[in-house]
This record gives sequence, structure tokens and C-alpha cells, in this order.
Amino acid sequence: MTKICLGEVARFINGAAFKPTDWEESGLPIIRIQNLTGTGERFNYTTRQVKPDLIVESGDLLISWSATLDVYRWNGSRGVLNQHIFKVLPASNVDPEYLFYALKSVISELSAKTHGSTMKHVVRGDFESTRVLMPELDEQRRIVDILSRAEGIVRLRREAQKKAAEIIPALFIDMFGDPATNPKGWPMQSLGQLSTFMSGGTPSKARKDFWQGNLPWVSPKDMKKSYLDDAIDHINEKTLAETSIKLVPIGSVLIVVRGMILIHTVPIACSSVPLTINQDMKALVPVPSLHGSYLLWILKVLQPHLLNMVSTAAHGTRKLETSRLEGMMVQLPPLKEQLVFSDRVAEIQSIQYQQSAATQKAEATFNALLGRAFQGELLASETT
Repeated sequence: MTKICLGEVARFINGAAFKPTDWEESGLPIIRIQNLTGTGERFNYTTRQVKPDLIVESGDLLISWSATLDVYRWNGSRGVLNQHIFKVLPASNVDPEYLFYALKSVISELSAKTHGSTMKHVVRGDFESTRVLMPELDEQRRIVDILSRAEGIVRLRREAQKKAAEIIPALFIDMFGDPATNPKGWPMQSLGQLSTFMSGGTPSKARKDFWQGNLPWVSPKDMKKSYLDDAIDHINEKTLAETSIKLVPIGSVLIVVRGMILIHTVPIACSSVPLTINQDMKALVPVPSLHGSYLLWILKVLQPHLLNMVSTAAHGTRKLETSRLEGMMVQLPPLKEQLVFSDRVAEIQSIQYQQSAATQKAEATFNALLGRAFQGELLASETT
């Protein structure tokens, strides 16, 4: 079983630094980490002349090596690399797909070699000195065939999960009509009339006794699900008694109202348990005639409208003014109809949870197979 340094079988090309003065309305899109991870599809463009090596074509292998460490197949249009990304070119005796999987297999190993205190990163030498299994080309292609089949199952699971996520917004439109136009003529009221707005805060980090408990303290980093029953950080009842932080009741809708994420997304969730929030968020506690699940989904459907309400603070960060939220008009169908919608949402969520579990199982199977492949366990000599 031969292991070779990646630097011997691949060339790592670092991107260029682009300043706002380089940005143009047209030209080549500058490929940044957020364009790889899907956390921001917006491109900046440049007409600046760059070396041919920095041009990215569809199918090229790219590595984000700063802040986020991962490898990607680029499937977008022709572009140019920024400084936080490597383009990786395989040697003539290396299958590009095999190199992709080889890089995937060492991401965890390389994560332990990160440098820097403010922005973690991995230098090119770390990649080049990392050793991977490198059999003959025919054997590489055989292993690629095995891994690509397993990866294909993961891809299908993810696509099914994505389609399932589209069901609830479609159900909302079907039952209540487009809230942007209110074609069914439901009564309209403002969010300020329909809910009580609660603010959040951050307990003193110097008081370690505040941060020992099981009461979720939700911040924007937790806002990745539609219904929240936990958070990364926790506080306790003592914190509530000694600070101005308030307990947000079950069925409240949480909205991120400050942060750079508001450039492209306004995160929204509903509380499934009593919890607290930080100062970059608001909680909307609905009146009895408004169900929390209905409020959650009408705001999700109205996401483009919310984004249009986002403004820029003096220091450059994005913000969603409370006064604008309070004045936002939404349709209010009868509570009975809202409850029917909530019940159907619960049924759909049950299916989504099953699909999520199936996706996680497929991902675990692929990762295990990837590990075996680069430990030499899938070599023809080892499997016969």
C-alpha cells in the first residue's frame, strides 16, 4: 500500500486578493468561500487581469482553506479565485475524481493543523505534505466507481430532503393564498397588533454561574431549524432573576434582526420550549387569535419582503428595525384554519424527520466507506 505526499501528485494554486476597488458590475465572478458553501450566492465581479492559473472552469477542484475547510467540485460558470481558496490540479497519472475523494478523506486530519487565532486556516505546505494512498490509475478508477455510487445515494437523499422542505410553504400558499397579494381577502393586521415584541440580551461572561444550566440561550448561530427546542449555550433561573433577560414562551416566533447574515437571509424560527434570546434577536409572542406556527410560516413565505426591509447601520452591519417589523401588515385567517394548518405541518415534519435520519445514515455510510478506501481496505488485492 503506497502513500504519497499530495504535493507530488497535485498542484495547489492560491487565489488572488481582490479589494472593493477591484469590483465591477460585470466581468469574471470572484469565487469566494460563501459561493462554495452556499451561505451567499451573491458574486462580486472584476475585470482585473489575472494569471491564467487563477481562472476556474466548471469541474475544477477547489479547496476553502480559511475559516471553512473543505473540498468542492466547482459546477458554476467561469470565474476567478479569491485568496482564501486553492485550485487543485491533478498530475497526469491521477484521476481527478480520485483526487477529490483523497482530499475529502484528509480534511479531518488537516483540521488539526490549522494556524492563526483570529481566522483559522491551513497553509499550502500542510496540504502538500499530507500523505494519501495512491494506487495505479486503473485501481483509482475502480475505487472512484465504488465511492461515487455511495455518494450518489447521499445526493438523492439530500435532494429528497430539499423537496420535502418545499412542501410546507406550498401548503401555506394553497390554504391561505400568497400573503404578498392576499387573494382570498383575509383581514389584515400589523405584527405590532398581533404580537408582543420581546428583546434579548447577553448575561455577563464573567459570571460563570450564569452559564450553568439547561435553559436554552438562543443566538443567531442556533437559527438553522424552523422549530427550536435547544441551543448551543445555556443559562439558568438565577440568570433570569439577576438580569433583565426574559423567558420567551413556547410558540413564539424568533427573528434575527441584526448581523451580516441579513444581507441574504432573515433567519426565523418558532420556540418549541421556553427559552431566552440574545440582543441580536427579537421574539414575537402572538396574541390568542394568532397561532405561532402560522406566524412562522407566513413570515418565511414573506422572506423577500423582510429582506427589502433590512437597512444598514452606521458601522456597516445589517439591521431590521423593530418599528418596521411592528408596522408590517399580515393576513389573519380564522384561528380554526390556522390550527388545521399547524396539524398538517406537524404531519409533514414527521416525514421530514424520517428523511433527515435517512440522509444522516447515508452520509455516515459514505464517510465510513471513504475512510476504508484510503486505509487501503478497498484495494483489489485486499478485497479478493
